[in-house]
Amino acid sequence: MRTLLTLPFTLQDVTKLRRAVAELAEKCGLNGPRLDDFVLAVHESVVNAVEHAGGHGYFKLWTVNGVIRSETIDRGSGIPDGYVDGQFRPSERSYSGRGIYLIRRLCDTADFHTGPRGTTVRLTMQLPRGRDFSMRQRMRRIRVSVGGHPPGRFTA
Repeated sequence: MRTLLTLPFTLQDVTKLRRAVAELAEKCGLNGPRLDDFVLAVHESVVNAVEHAGGHGYFKLWTVNGVIRSETIDRGSGIPDGYVDGQFRPSERSYSGRGIYLIRRLCDTADFHTGPRGTTVRLTMQLPRGRDFSMRQRMRRIRVSVGGHPPGRFTA
């Protein structure tokens, strides 16, 4: 397991946290729509903690066994029955109530543990296969020259 980020958060930290998650997840190899989906799902979990559980929480992001995971923890009173399963699509006219529904559809796995002492939301996305993307390094620039003897020979 490689821990990428751990921090407590409040409303003032939401934007900074979202940017950090996007940057770190991309460095781990998540990209395109899957990156966007993961970042939006994390954002929804954090905003839910701020709006419904006292305005603060604790966040953790890590990679393990080819996946990236986030965990959002709050100390609110729990999620009411009927919301956790996220199976019922909210009305198009509804202003709120889409967070859990979206989270469940955006991530490969979304686990909710909730009760009167708080809620833990754990989100998981599979990373691309192949190279180890746990903390991909930026490519170094390589200077290539053409010429020399015999003609057409190049060096790097």
